[in-house]
This record gives sequence, C-alpha cells and structure tokens, in this order.
Amino acid sequence: MAAHDRCFAPIARRDATTLVLGSLPGQRSLEMQQYYAHPHNAFWKLAAAIFEVEVSQSYTRRVQLLTSNRIALWDVLAAAERPGSLDSSIVHASALANDFAGFFRAHPGIRRVFFNGRKAEQMYRRFALPKIGPGFAHLRYECLPSTSPAHAGMTFAEKLGRWRRIKERQE
Repeated sequence: MAAHDRCFAPIARRDATTLVLGSLPGQRSLEMQQYYAHPHNAFWKLAAAIFEVEVSQSYTRRVQLLTSNRIALWDVLAAAERPGSLDSSIVHASALANDFAGFFRAHPGIRRVFFNGRKAEQMYRRFALPKIGPGFAHLRYECLPSTSPAHAGMTFAEKLGRWRRIKERQE
C-alpha cells in the first residue's frame, strides 16, 4: 500500500473570518513543512501583493500576515494517497477530509471560505460538506484560480485581480 500524504495543522487565530482551503500539501511543502513552499506556487506572492508587503519575508512573517488579517489557511484533505504533487493524482478512494465541523465551531467568526482552485472546491463538496451538517449554512463559498504552477491558464495579474477578494471587508 502506498504512503498517504498528510496535511498540516490549520493556521488560524480564533478570530479568523476567512478561510482559504487548498487540497493537500505538495511534495515540496511536505519536505519544508510549510504551506505553499514550492517556489513557483504564486500563493505567497499573491498574498504579498494583496497586502502590500515584501514577498521575501520569512515563512513566520508570511503566516503572521494572514493571521493578522483574520485569514485562516488549511487543506480540505487530512490525508490521501497521491503519487507526486498534482491534485489530479489524488486517489479519491483514499481521501480523508479534515474535521470542518469542529474547525468552524472553534472559529465561529468565519463567514467566507475561498478555495485555492477548482480541485479543492470539488473535494470539499464531495468529502467534507456532507459531514458538516446544517449548522453552517451562513458560510459563503467562492472558488479562486489555483496558485499552483500547474495552473498556467491565467496570468499573475489576472489571478491577483480575483484573489484580492480575500482582503475585502465582510458584512
């Protein structure tokens, strides 16, 4: 049996209002034990542009940038078999979703959930949403373009235009 990739603990303060969800950490992220560690993944570059800070900040400072703006970061899957780093390689029969009901109870201020790409959204709707129950109907979901280097169909500027939504104030 192949080894399962496992996600990291969520990055979240209790007062978070926004959650950004990826699918599952890629190989480089697992090696570095950091979200979005692949040098060609645009996530941190987008965050730096949105919040107007230096992209070259340390990982700790990048994480603080998100949490100070009440943004939480996690992955849909707690574990799954995946040869390589492509989301398309995730073996669905092995997929285990994170405990979102517990997460949302622990972070009651979250109102918006953004997916980092269509695959994260699809996996959430398939593996997580059926388990969270009706108590979270207030959540608003939106899919953003994937920051993965495998998603080259959009320019950085186009992705930035869409990703700016994570900074907008909530009602």
